[in-house]
Amino acid sequence: MNGDKASEPLLQVVGIHKRFTGVHALRGVTLAFERGQIYHLLGENGCGKSTLIKIISGAQPPDEGELVIEGRHYARLTPLQALDAGIETVYQDLSLLWNMSVTENVALTPELAEHGGRLARTLDRRVLAATAAKALESVGLPSDADFQATLIEQLPLATRQLVAIARAIASEAKFVIMDEPTTSLTQKEVANLIEVLGALRAQGVTVLFVSHKLDECYAIGGEVVVLRDGQKVAQGPITDYTKAQLSELMTGRQLSQERYREAASQSEVVLDVRDLARRGQFRDISFALHRGEILGVTGLLDSGRNELARALAGVAPADAGRITLEGKPVTLATPADAKRHRIGYVPEDRLSEGLFLDKSIRENVITAMISSLRDRFGQIDRKRSRALAERTVKELQIATPDVDRAVQSLSGGNQQRVLIGRWLAIDPHVLILHGPTVGVDVGSKDIIYRIVQRLSQQGIGILLISDDLPELLQNCDRILMMKKGRVVGEYGAEGLTEAALYRALLSDAPLSEPA
Repeated sequence: MNGDKASEPLLQVVGIHKRFTGVHALRGVTLAFERGQIYHLLGENGCGKSTLIKIISGAQPPDEGELVIEGRHYARLTPLQALDAGIETVYQDLSLLWNMSVTENVALTPELAEHGGRLARTLDRRVLAATAAKALESVGLPSDADFQATLIEQLPLATRQLVAIARAIASEAKFVIMDEPTTSLTQKEVANLIEVLGALRAQGVTVLFVSHKLDECYAIGGEVVVLRDGQKVAQGPITDYTKAQLSELMTGRQLSQERYREAASQSEVVLDVRDLARRGQFRDISFALHRGEILGVTGLLDSGRNELARALAGVAPADAGRITLEGKPVTLATPADAKRHRIGYVPEDRLSEGLFLDKSIRENVITAMISSLRDRFGQIDRKRSRALAERTVKELQIATPDVDRAVQSLSGGNQQRVLIGRWLAIDPHVLILHGPTVGVDVGSKDIIYRIVQRLSQQGIGILLISDDLPELLQNCDRILMMKKGRVVGEYGAEGLTEAALYRALLSDAPLSEPA
């Protein structure tokens, strides 16, 4: 060492191995991260990405190898040591304190890092507010006192995501890990985040950006690191690789870039919605969903698309309007109503709204079918419930050695398929898929899309609500666009380009024809 730290990599991962029971998660991974650079960490779920960032952030120790931070060698890091070294992580689950305010979530982490994990008995609220305000403004969030006093649990998911990013900025970190930071952000918010990343890079901050959204990675620029089966298989400028090449490096196989959807013949209406409204969220919503059709719904965050999904699932019911299912009027006042009428709902946030993470695959799959699986003594028939779970695992290609394994042990793509499997168990007429591939890798996306196509061929009407434009164009027959609580356009998906759909999304004028 010549003592010139500016010429050294900020952080090095040297020969890292990590093993769990029966799994060699990381196999001798060696990486060097330079100052003021952005690195995209890509790979399928289960490739070792999460394990690597947990080791770098001090959440887990490696079994072999070491970390070198600004010339200092560590066999392992504690979370406080990582913070003290300037490493800040925005995890996929955000790790925010829901019962605390925005100010406290953003500004207390720097205090903890500065005082060795302890907080002073009395805190200078003006200093905390000033720290939070600066960080919030940098990610495009309000910095006024009312917003800062808002509890995290009262914020929508997308806003929470930005608060978590603001917390990292407030810490004045040298190395920021962002694990799926754009999962719930609209394209406008993503564009803002790209500007934030550019500012961080200009300040000499190194960013490790974990994402499944390749278009965003290209827009951000920088280097790409690809992991597969716990090993580094590629590294270099992202512009040196095409999306097809990156997909093949991640999965070890070629994936289709074409439409999954084949032309669907028009059939009878399975779900008819007329003049549906919920005060302050959406109004005058009318559409028909045909048997075996995949109907997409898109729009910006404030468009009402999310609220429409929840209303049709009985989670937050509509105030007015008519819903007809299989030719009969129905009322969807509760989720139990939706289930009784055989409407399945896969929510956007599978971790907090969909799955029981500490419960087994079997228990998660049978949740919607418990009453029909009870024996004459009121106990759940274990043999029948296990058979149902095993059939679901096989049909949906869920990678697990045992249906009694906890769902939290699965990758994101496998977790999502467990959730889809739960609703397939009720033999649905209609399946509402809200962001079906959020936080899912390209290989799992391919599997889920093929499953969705197969379900439509079986006659299930599918409502696919998403802001992932390629997902809609590859899978849907028609796409409804919502703005400010109303449907403002309907487009045939075949032949429609992403550029044209994106222009319509941002424009006040409707799209007149495919471009």
